[in-house]
Amino acid sequence: MKPVYIGEIESTLLGAIWFAVTEDGLAAVGIRESQASFRGRLARMGFRQVVVDHEGLAKSLAQMVEYLDGARRNFDLQIDWSVLTPFQQGVLQATLAIPYGQTRTYAQIAQQVGIPRAARAVGRAEATNPMPVVIPCHRVVGTDGKLHGYGAGDGLKTKAWLLEMEGR
Repeated sequence: MKPVYIGEIESTLLGAIWFAVTEDGLAAVGIRESQASFRGRLARMGFRQVVVDHEGLAKSLAQMVEYLDGARRNFDLQIDWSVLTPFQQGVLQATLAIPYGQTRTYAQIAQQVGIPRAARAVGRAEATNPMPVVIPCHRVVGTDGKLHGYGAGDGLKTKAWLLEMEGR
């Protein structure tokens, strides 16, 4: 498998944030994760060669800082879609298209990807999103309008904070 390069922003409003990038683009984001935990997740994704490269990831890391400071609404980063299953790719590409400050329901995403009865499967794809915030799974809510699950940072507390920051 191809090597992955990692870098960290040590102190943000969400805590430490790790980025992992391959030659094909962003592969993973870790929020409030130790380097050991992030490396373990990368190993489970199949990455065996992990190289620390803070300088090489400066653009990616700067974009996260700008987003958290309210100076950026969209990330301009290439995504390595190969780290996802075809179903996850469809779901997370639909999620990536949700505009800043807006939300969609799991059912709406299921409808959008052509499998209208797959809202729970969409929820699972969102829960296993390896690139939270950049692929804004925090913008996906239940049909009841409530927040249901978030795998990054402090879970629902982080999801609520991100939505509040975006004005929702």
